[in-house]
Amino acid sequence: MALERVCTRGDLDRARELYAPDFVDHVNALEFRGQEGIARSVALYRALFPDLRIDVVDQISEGDRVVSRWTLQGTHRGRRVTVPGITISRFANDQFAEDWTASDNLALMRQLGVRRALALFARHAARRRSRA
Repeated sequence: MALERVCTRGDLDRARELYAPDFVDHVNALEFRGQEGIARSVALYRALFPDLRIDVVDQISEGDRVVSRWTLQGTHRGRRVTVPGITISRFANDQFAEDWTASDNLALMRQLGVRRALALFARHAARRRSRA
């Protein structure tokens, strides 16, 4: 599964095979584009959770769409977290063309603690502003 292999293992060679060159990834309020976007997204998750694990719990497909319900597990600065999420993937030419992901950020905040979560989100926002 791409979520498990590309995100968890950071297998960017496999990402080039599975994802279209113009792939668009909508993750909550973030957007990543193309192979560079995939690399940035994977790097972000792996930096936040060095022991990242994503397990797909359910999948449903219809037409060019696949819906995956998953659970992310990892440790951030000594705190173990479990975050559920759902990704809707659209395929074109046998590759991922676009993803829409929603994860339970409130669950993440509860597990990290409000102060840590706000600091984490502030650091990420500052990095985004510096790239713009």
